[in-house]
Amino acid sequence: MKVLLVGNGAREHAIAERLAEDCELYTVMSKKNPAISQLSKQHWVCDIENPSEITKAVEGIDFDLGFSSPDATLAAGVSDALAKAGISMASPSKDAARIEWDKGFMRKLMDEYKIPGAPKHKLVNSLEEAARIINNYGSVAIKPLGLTGGKGVRVSGDHFTNISETVHYAEELIKKDGLVLIEEKLVGEEFTLQAFCDGTRICFMPPVQDHKRAFTGDKGPNTGGMGAYSSGKLLPFMLESELEAAQNIMRSTIHAMKKNQTPFVGILYGQFILTANGIRLIEFNARFGDPEAMNVLALLKDQLSDIFLSMADGQLDNANFSDESTVVKYLVPEGYPTKPVKDVAVTIDTRSIESCGAKIYYASVYEKGGHILTTNSRSFGILGKSTTLANAEKIAEQGCKFVHGPVWHRSDIGTKKLTDSRVSHMAFLRDKS
Repeated sequence: MKVLLVGNGAREHAIAERLAEDCELYTVMSKKNPAISQLSKQHWVCDIENPSEITKAVEGIDFDLGFSSPDATLAAGVSDALAKAGISMASPSKDAARIEWDKGFMRKLMDEYKIPGAPKHKLVNSLEEAARIINNYGSVAIKPLGLTGGKGVRVSGDHFTNISETVHYAEELIKKDGLVLIEEKLVGEEFTLQAFCDGTRICFMPPVQDHKRAFTGDKGPNTGGMGAYSSGKLLPFMLESELEAAQNIMRSTIHAMKKNQTPFVGILYGQFILTANGIRLIEFNARFGDPEAMNVLALLKDQLSDIFLSMADGQLDNANFSDESTVVKYLVPEGYPTKPVKDVAVTIDTRSIESCGAKIYYASVYEKGGHILTTNSRSFGILGKSTTLANAEKIAEQGCKFVHGPVWHRSDIGTKKLTDSRVSHMAFLRDKS
């Protein structure tokens, strides 16, 4: 089976690894990812946010299946262009991916179809109304409507020290986009729930907790994600009823999308938060998470190509996952995220990484003159998997030691100290409620 994959990050490396197990893999990338290119029978480098460039590059090959992965490619309509070219697609159309690239659409959909889990929110188009809502809510999250790479949302207490700063940021977004989404600030424990979808049916993957903050102890600015862990069917701080509530929100959303004439075929990603007042949905994404894709795909017992094909055919197969634990730690360039060094060589001891039981996924790096060089974004995801979370963390931490160069990582992700703090935090919030 000939499969076309669009994208070139660590998330796509994890996808490519699973697809290449039983398929002839072809890839289109914005920069040559050394690991993905090795898995591919053929690859092309072009502007992956330009659908016509992609269709022109792959013209003449009869693909059985296609999957466009990064959010910006979905917003650009890459899935639509490839479908028009006759490829059966397992990734969402531009209209369906709107649930990610237009946060206002997502909240309106939840309101219209009475889907539970939304925080207090308001879409506003004037400075006066923004100031009124901000004063009314008190602590808020200010959200741009479009894609921001996980870095556009700003929150009271983290980014704003007073209401004046908050109003000023809302004003900036109104001038830029014409609208801004203002939501109440939520306090609790966040987690990710991802699912395969065929437009009607949905099949859930294990829950994962991502770590957006740059530094140990959840300090520093938000990033695209410094690492994540999973621990089987539930996360340590989670109750089964809370997971079921999140699953019901996602089921209701898939049904609403179908009624809305925008059926969702692809990976639906729900970013949730457990609060003192129950579960709330922070946002939806229309693709695998990064790093969460590495966590869940390491646990998938079935062939990913079979699941993708069943999604594209509208006859979703059930997906089975191991109950093992996983930990992913991202190695990032020195100075990341504010002033990352780039175009600097790193050395990877692949044999030692494999010997300790870890796996490495290549993210925003490139190959030149036989060397692997950094960019200004995340460099490598290191995965550990084991029957216990403690062992998975040790494997991932050990694997990080075998990448040499100007890179660093958060060593606390997946540790007992950090996960115990999550459990204590949720116990305090439940008692408070």
